[in-house]
Amino acid sequence: MLVVDDEKLARNDLAWLLGQVEGVCEVLTACSGSDALRTLSEREDIDAVFLDIQMPGLNGVELVKVLRNFKHVPAIAFVTAYDDYAVDAFDLDVCDYLKKPVDQDRLVDTIRRMRLRSGVAPQEHAVSPGALPKLVGKTGNSSFSVDRDEVDVVEAAGDYVRLHLSPAAERGLGTESNDSYLVRESISSLTSAWSGSGFVRIHRSYLVRGSAISEVRTIDGRRTVDIGGQEYPVSRRYTRLLQDHFGGPL
Repeated sequence: MLVVDDEKLARNDLAWLLGQVEGVCEVLTACSGSDALRTLSEREDIDAVFLDIQMPGLNGVELVKVLRNFKHVPAIAFVTAYDDYAVDAFDLDVCDYLKKPVDQDRLVDTIRRMRLRSGVAPQEHAVSPGALPKLVGKTGNSSFSVDRDEVDVVEAAGDYVRLHLSPAAERGLGTESNDSYLVRESISSLTSAWSGSGFVRIHRSYLVRGSAISEVRTIDGRRTVDIGGQEYPVSRRYTRLLQDHFGGPL
């Protein structure tokens, strides 16, 4: 793993926290975006980067855009004291967005997400199709579980996802609406875990069950899918995945 931060204290503190996490073998550090690029160019075995955003010279957002051109792109999590870049972070499809000071339990959760993104489970075994078949959440004083087979649409919601259920699975629970549930999970992790179970990413904010799509529409160059009478956008970036799912041009 690589920690990139221009502040020495923050850099060393995060490196120490990472070193306490089970399964983390080596933690390297870099004091700038340029320093990180040199390290990543020399070491192809770095699979995760914890990246500060506000740095002199090459900042975190700019560095991620450069890393997207690498043959082996590591899983990336932003670590920052500011909220200003949250939209940019999720637009870049990074694994997570951590606020300083970093909480240890939150850090462990982020590492789990990063390993799922890289195709490695916490025990260093490959993630098999069908991982995370059940998600657990809490509303008020009540907890709930949602089976993967009940879900038609996964919608990104910051550090959470909202699970929209198929009509046959709708059920009431506390203050949540009876057809959607908010759980602490990333859409990137669920994309990695559920893509082998009939789900396809159509947008940075949406992962959908392919069999729930009743129609694909293209109007004025804007493509959408219909699921249960609701339209969901298909971004240009994910059109190819949708085409591959249906086995040909749309």
